[in-house]
Amino acid sequence: MSSKVRVSLALCLAAALTAVPFARGATSNVVVSQVFAGGGNSGAPFTNDFVELFNRSSSPVNVTGWSVQYASAASTSWQTTPLTGTIQPGKYFLVQLASAASVGAPLPAPDATGTTNLAASGGKIALVRDANALACGATAGSCSSAATIEDFVGYGTAADWEGAAAVDALSNTTAAVRSAGGCTDTNANAADFAVAAPAPRNSASAGGTCGAGTPPSSVTGSAAVDLDLQPVLSIALERPTISFGRVFSGDTPAPISERITVVSTGAGGYSLTAHRTAFVPADLPLAIAASSTAPLLPVPVPPAADLVVASTTSASAATGDVWPANVGFASPLPSLPSGHYTSTLTFTVIAR
Repeated sequence: MSSKVRVSLALCLAAALTAVPFARGATSNVVVSQVFAGGGNSGAPFTNDFVELFNRSSSPVNVTGWSVQYASAASTSWQTTPLTGTIQPGKYFLVQLASAASVGAPLPAPDATGTTNLAASGGKIALVRDANALACGATAGSCSSAATIEDFVGYGTAADWEGAAAVDALSNTTAAVRSAGGCTDTNANAADFAVAAPAPRNSASAGGTCGAGTPPSSVTGSAAVDLDLQPVLSIALERPTISFGRVFSGDTPAPISERITVVSTGAGGYSLTAHRTAFVPADLPLAIAASSTAPLLPVPVPPAADLVVASTTSASAATGDVWPANVGFASPLPSLPSGHYTSTLTFTVIAR
């Protein structure tokens, strides 16, 4: 997935580059009903990551001013996607998020959109009744006191969750799917969700009513079960946007951390590479270092070959390999007209 590098110039040159349960007093009216984190990855059925919401109540819920928030497995830094509109009783609300590549089918028309990249190996999703970013999630139960959280889901290697355990890890082809079409909510992620094929629904999709009518004494059903076990290959970035603030011509801005987490189950290992687009309206000497002690190397612009940031000949750790890269500039910034300069830095993981 990509980091966007923003640069703005002012005056000469200013650059813009044992588990603890999640406590809750009552179940939620609006819940997270699906989480898909494989959008656009190899073999993915859909191009974008998404979070699906469901109104379990019998009344409309206005979510204007609310947000869907994401933090990686152990992080307390949350990315927010604002929501607007009303979710009718028994209806869904689809939040489209980032895409790794043009792989898979487009999602149904989303009800909200954001740019957050979800990691399939583990992460945390919160439905929050305001737009303020959370600051919890480093340990189990740490978000339980956040009064603005409407619903919370931890999956895979997440450090926080509802109930006794997180939902199992997801993949390029699977999602966390809440039982009973979204109606089940016991505030226990592992019990309320199953890992299954994603089936995104939006506000135009058929809905249902939770707990309506008298249920029959028993019902039966059967389903054919099959799977295609795929190797896991995913990438998560510390920063989706790298901004260097305001600097001047002749400055060499201090490098900014861009830790890259790679999960790869392939026994042959992988390579991590980087390339970028040229800055507009004029190019700048963007560079990257594989660690805080490594030298900054210029990041190539296609058709030049990608720069190899890191490589390994074995599978990653279960929680992923963390490459502590730094993004900076290979030389002082040239004398250019003041203005806003932007580029996109793209990291790619290639399995061996």
